[in-house]
Amino acid sequence: MSRHFNIADLYEMVADKVPTRDALVCGDQRATYIQLERRANQLAHYLAARGVGAGDHVGLYLFNCNEYLEGMLACFKLRAVPINVNYRYVREELEYIFNNADMVACIYHREFAPHIAEVIEASPLLKTLVYVDDDSGADPNTIGSQAYESALANQSEARDFPERADEDLFILYTGGTTGMPKGVMWPHKSVFFAAMGGGGWYHPDGAITEPEQIASRVGDFSIVGMALAPLMHGACWWYACIQLLAGNTVVLNPAHSLVGEEVWDIAEKEKVNSVTIVGDAMAIPLLESLDANPGRWDLSPIFNIGSGGAVFSESKQDAFKAYFPNAFITNSFGSSESGSMGLDGGGKRGQGLGNVQRSDFMSVLVEEGGQWRHARPGETGVFSRSGYIPVGYYNDPEKTAKTFIDVDGQTWLLLGDEARLEEDDSITVYGRGSNCINSGGEKIYPEEVEQALKSHPAVFDCLVVATPDERLGSKVTAVVAARSGAALNLASLQAVAREHIAGYKVPRELHLVSEVPRAPSGKPLYPRALELALSGEHRAS
Repeated sequence: MSRHFNIADLYEMVADKVPTRDALVCGDQRATYIQLERRANQLAHYLAARGVGAGDHVGLYLFNCNEYLEGMLACFKLRAVPINVNYRYVREELEYIFNNADMVACIYHREFAPHIAEVIEASPLLKTLVYVDDDSGADPNTIGSQAYESALANQSEARDFPERADEDLFILYTGGTTGMPKGVMWPHKSVFFAAMGGGGWYHPDGAITEPEQIASRVGDFSIVGMALAPLMHGACWWYACIQLLAGNTVVLNPAHSLVGEEVWDIAEKEKVNSVTIVGDAMAIPLLESLDANPGRWDLSPIFNIGSGGAVFSESKQDAFKAYFPNAFITNSFGSSESGSMGLDGGGKRGQGLGNVQRSDFMSVLVEEGGQWRHARPGETGVFSRSGYIPVGYYNDPEKTAKTFIDVDGQTWLLLGDEARLEEDDSITVYGRGSNCINSGGEKIYPEEVEQALKSHPAVFDCLVVATPDERLGSKVTAVVAARSGAALNLASLQAVAREHIAGYKVPRELHLVSEVPRAPSGKPLYPRALELALSGEHRAS
C-alpha cells in the first residue's frame, strides 16, 4: 500500500520510528506515540462500525485533552474529516456549524450535552455522539450518547484501514464574513506543506519530497513544545500536528483559561523548550506573572517563544527577550486560509505589523479596472498566497469565488490583509483591510455583533468598531443611538448580546450618540464611528 502526504500516513511512520517517546501531555493525561496510535485505531474502528467513512464529517466539541488528537487521527485514518467546534459558541452559532458542516458524528465533553440537545433537531445527519467524561454532571443520555472509553473498549488496535490520498480533506472552521463560521477546505498535502512546514520545521534539510522521508526528519531527542491556545483554533491544532509529525512532544494547557503562573508551573515541570502563544493577549499575563514572581521558576530549557494569529507587539517581544536572552523570539504571519506566510523579518520595526519576503507563492495583488495584477514596488494591495492553498470554503461557493482568483493563469488566495510591496521586494503587512476585529486572536465581525445589539429594545441604531486594548490588541466597542426616552447602559447591552453571540464578541465599551454615522445611502461610516469612540466624549458606563 502506497504512502501519501496524508497526516494519518505520516503520523503512523513517525509512531513506528519512536513508539515509546512521549507524544502528548495534557494535565494528568500522558501518551506515548504507540499509545496514541493504538487508541486512535480503536476509535477509528468504533466510528467505522457506526458507518463513518471517507468524506464524512465528525465534530470535535472539546476542551484541550488527549481525546481531541485521538479523534483527529481516528478520522484521518478513515479518510473522514474532523470538524473543530468552538466551545464558546452559543445556540445560534452551534446550530449553524452543526448544520453547515453536515456532521454525522460528534465527540464532545460531557458538559456540552445540553448545548447539543438544543441544536440536534436541526442536524438531521448527526447519528453518532460520543462523550468524554468530566465532572459537570450533565446527562449525556438525553441525546443518546456513548461514553468515550466504552466506545474504545474491545475495539481492534490494528492498523487495517484503506489506502488514503493527498487530496483527503482537513477542514478548519473559522470566522466568516457574516460572523458565522466558515469551513476552510485544505487537502492534506497542501496543509502539510503550507501550515506544517512539510516535515522540515526542525531539520536542516527542510521539507521532505517523498512521504517515506518523514521518519528521517525525527531527531534523536524530543523537543518539548507547549501550545497555549485551545486546540479548537488552527494556531494550536496545526502546531500540535507539527510537533507530532516531527516526533516531538506536545504539551497542552489543560485549563479553560490562561493563568500565567499555571503555565510557567507546567513549563518548568515538563522542561518545555518552546512556547507558542497568540499575540499580546497571551503575552501580557505571561509577562505579568514573570514580573510578579522573580526567580520562581527554572525556565532555562526554553529556547523559543513564538507567536502567530494575532498582533505580537514589539514591546512584548522585547520584554520576553529580557527574560529569555538566549532564546529566539518569532512572530509569524498566517491565517486559517493561508497557513504560514513566514516570519516577521524585523527589518522595519514600527511600520505595520511586520515584514516578510516576497516569493513565488506570496505576493501583493492590486485590483485595477476589475482585474487583478501583481503590485509594483511601492504599491499597496492585498496580501495573497498561491501554491499550496485550500480548495475553497465548505458549502459556500459564493465566498470561494470571491476569495480564490486567477492571475496570469495561476490561482491566488486573497487573504484580506492590506500590504505593501517594498523596493527591496519584501512585503510590509498592515492588517485586515476590512472591518474585521481581531481581539486576542479571535475574529469578530461587526455586522454580526450589530445584529445582536439591535435585538435590545432600547437600541435604535448602532455600529461596532475596534478600539485599542493593551492585552487583547483590540476590543469590541459599540457606538449606539438609543431610542427616544429609553435608558441604556453597558451591562444591559451586554446581557442581551450574550443571548445571541459568544462572550468574546460582546462589546466591552459603549458610546451613546444622538445619531449613528451613516452615508445618505444608509451605508455605515465606520471611520467616523471610530472617531466618536476614540474621542471618549460619549462613553457610557
